[in-house]
Amino acid sequence: MGKHKKVDIRKRRQRLLKEKRKELQQKSIKTEKKPTKALDIRLEKETKLYWIRALTGALSALLGRLIFGFIGWFLFLWMLAWWFLFPFVVSFIIFRYEYDKEEWYWKNIILPGIGIYFFLFMIVGVFIHTTLYFIPGFSSVLELFT
Repeated sequence: MGKHKKVDIRKRRQRLLKEKRKELQQKSIKTEKKPTKALDIRLEKETKLYWIRALTGALSALLGRLIFGFIGWFLFLWMLAWWFLFPFVVSFIIFRYEYDKEEWYWKNIILPGIGIYFFLFMIVGVFIHTTLYFIPGFSSVLELFT
């Protein structure tokens, strides 16, 4: 009988863990597929519209208050214009979504992200307005150029 070979359990375990990780990575790559169901495609579209709406809310408040200097009703009308018109621009011109005639309804474009849009518009608008209030004699960037 020969001598027993010493086995380093740590090295062997590390090697087994590396092999398992490689197998899991290969399986995850194989399982990642594009959504094929109509519901999955619609949810993916709505998710993109939601995050675009969030970004649009913050940027429209920033542009409306800081660049153009809108206050009060003008800022409200600015918000409504971006709220109702920009999602259609994103849907039909930027992303070029195709909606079925039976499935298409304008609320599917308007509704995703209304809350986050309004919330971010108000937060950014109030923050910018408060910051600009403490700068004497400054109301907008356009005022500097005129």
